[in-house]
Amino acid sequence: MRQTPTLRSLLFFCGLYGICSGSLQDAENCTNINLQLEKVFSVPGEMAMLKSTLVSPVVFDFNTVPYNITWLDAKTDEEISNQTGRVLVQGETLWFLNVTLDDSGEYVTILRTPFRCYRQATNLSVHLPFPGECGRPYKVRQTITKGINDKLSCRLNDYIYKLDSYNVSFSLTWHRGCEPIQNEKDNYIYRPRSTLLINKVNAKNNHSYTCTLNFTLGGVTGSVSETIDALVIEYSMVPQVHEPTNGTISGQIGNHFSQLCSVFVPGDRSPFDNVYWFDNLKRIISTDPADRVYQTNQTWRYQDGPIKGVWWEVLLTFSEMRKEDFHINFTCEAQSSRGHPQAYFTLVPADQNILIPIGSLFGCVMVFSIISVIIYYMFKVDIVLCFRRVFPVLYTNKDMDGRLYDAYVACLQPCAIGFSEEVETFTLQTLPRVLEKAYGYKLFIAGRDCVPGEAIVDSVEENIQASRRLLLLYTASTFSSKRHTSSKSSTSSNNNNLSKNNNSEDNGDSKMGEGRSGERSEEVYPDTRQNLEVLLAMHKTLLEGSLKVVLVELEEITSAQLALFPESVQHLRKKQGAVCWWKEQRKRQRRRTCMMRREDEEKGEGDAQLSPSLSPSSRFWKEIRYYMPVRGKRAVYPERTALLNL
Repeated sequence: MRQTPTLRSLLFFCGLYGICSGSLQDAENCTNINLQLEKVFSVPGEMAMLKSTLVSPVVFDFNTVPYNITWLDAKTDEEISNQTGRVLVQGETLWFLNVTLDDSGEYVTILRTPFRCYRQATNLSVHLPFPGECGRPYKVRQTITKGINDKLSCRLNDYIYKLDSYNVSFSLTWHRGCEPIQNEKDNYIYRPRSTLLINKVNAKNNHSYTCTLNFTLGGVTGSVSETIDALVIEYSMVPQVHEPTNGTISGQIGNHFSQLCSVFVPGDRSPFDNVYWFDNLKRIISTDPADRVYQTNQTWRYQDGPIKGVWWEVLLTFSEMRKEDFHINFTCEAQSSRGHPQAYFTLVPADQNILIPIGSLFGCVMVFSIISVIIYYMFKVDIVLCFRRVFPVLYTNKDMDGRLYDAYVACLQPCAIGFSEEVETFTLQTLPRVLEKAYGYKLFIAGRDCVPGEAIVDSVEENIQASRRLLLLYTASTFSSKRHTSSKSSTSSNNNNLSKNNNSEDNGDSKMGEGRSGERSEEVYPDTRQNLEVLLAMHKTLLEGSLKVVLVELEEITSAQLALFPESVQHLRKKQGAVCWWKEQRKRQRRRTCMMRREDEEKGEGDAQLSPSLSPSSRFWKEIRYYMPVRGKRAVYPERTALLNL
C-alpha cells in the first residue's frame, strides 16, 4: 500500500513517541545481546573507541526503523554523556579521549526502537605498560616468511574507517621495539593505510613492532597503538594437491574402495599442515576401521630433491560401497597458513553405459529427419502453399517491383503444329478462369492481349520483360519440326534482334544449338512468335537468370518426341521438371463411371487430355501456383524499387 505524506508523518511521530516513552523503561527489561567477544585494550593516556554492534540488519532494519542509543556505565548504571577532553558519545560509538586506569570495566549500549529494546555490554581493559618496554602489554602475533618480501598489518582498521567517516585526518607511524622506523629505509616500506612491507625477511626481523595512529578528535590530540610480535618462519609455498584429480572414478556397489589424498608442500621446512576429507560439505572425522567409511591418520615424509618439500598423505577407505556414495563429491582439503587448496573425486557406477542413451537419441533423430524429408518431398507443394497463405506478411508485395504481369503465357498460335480447339480453350478460358478469377493473378496471353498491328519482336520482348514468370505451353508435336542453318545466314529479320543478346553462345553453348561440325546453328520453329518466345525465355532463364520459366505439358511426351525438343528446353525440363496437365486428365478418366458410353471411351487421347478442369484444389493447379510469384503483403521501399528498375 502506498503511504501518503500525512500517513508517513503520523508514523514518524508515533516512532518518536515510542522511543521517548521507551527511554522511561528500565534497561533491565531490554533484550540482552551477549557481551562482545572482543575486548578493547588500552593503556593510560591513549584514546580508546568502544563500538556497539547493535546497529546491524541482523538485529533490526535500521534503515527504515527509527532508533535511539544511550551508553551506560555498568558500575553505576548512569547514562554517559559528553565530557570535554574526556568522553565523546557519537551514536553507537563511545570515545575515551584520555584513558585512565579507572576507565577499565564494562559499558552498556541501550538501543530503543518504537517496538523493541536491546542491550549489549562491551569490555574496556586498561593496563600499564611493562617496565622497560616500549610496546603495549597486549600483543598480537603475526608470522612472516623468511627469504621473501612479507608484510605486517596494523589491526586498527576500525579506527581508520571511523575517522574517515568523520573526515578526520590521521597519520600512522611504526616502531621496531623502541626505535622509530623510517619509511623506505632498512628494507622497511610504509604501504597505504596500515601495512608495513619488509623486504627479504631474515632472522633479525623476529621482533616486536608497534603501529601508532595519531589524530585529533573532540579538540584533543591523541593516539592509539597496537603491538605485533613478528614470528619469522622458514620458507614454504602454497600446498599442492596431487591426488585426487577432480574426476570420476568407477566403482561397483558392495566392493571395497580406497582413495589417497596426496599433498606436497614445497619449501625448506613445512609448517604444520592439516589434511581433511569431506563428504560434500560434511567433514569425515572417523579413523576407526570398524566404520564403513573412515580415513587414516595423516602421515608425512620429507623430500630432499629435486624440489625440497614435505608430502602429506591421508587415505580414505570404503569397506563397502553403497548407492548413496555415488554421484557426490568427496573432497580433500589441505589447510595451512599459505592457502587451502582442494581436489575432489566422484564415484559413478561401473556398469553405466552412456552409449545406449546416446545411440537411442541419435537413432530417434535420424528417423525423425528421414521421415521429415520424406514428408517434405511428398507434400512440398502443399506445405509451401499453406505457409504462403498463413504468413503472407513474410513475403514482399510484388505490385511495386515495376512489372505489369505475374506471368507471360507463351502458347501455340493458330496454324502452328499441335494447335487445336482444346489447346485454345485451355489457354484462353481454363487458364485465365482459374489463375486470374480464382486467385487474382494477372496474365499476359499472346492470343488475347496483343495490340493489333504491333511489331511481334517488340511485343514479345517488352511483355516478357514486364512479366515475373513465363508459362511455356506445349504439346507433343510443338517442337517436332525444326531445321538448321549456318551461323552466317540469318533465319529471319526477327532473329537478328535476338542475336545481339546471344554473342556469348558463339563460345560453344550447346543448349542453344551448336552443330557437330563446329558451325553454329539456330533452331527455327514453325511459328515466329513462339520461336521468339522460346529463344528469349531460354536466354533469360539459362544465361541471365533473370526470368523463371514454368514448363506446362498439355500432352504426354514420349522419349522419341522429347529427343526432337530443343536442347535448351530438354535441359530445363531435366533441371526443374514440368507441370503436366495430362496427368490431371488421366486421373479424371480413372474416376469415370462404368456407365460411360463406349464412344466416349474410344475418343482420341488429345481430346481427353485437354478437357477443361476448373478444380483449383487439383494437383495441377497447386503446382502451377507453387511456381507462380508469391502475393505477399510486406511493403517494398520505393528507393529500392527505383534502383531495381534502372
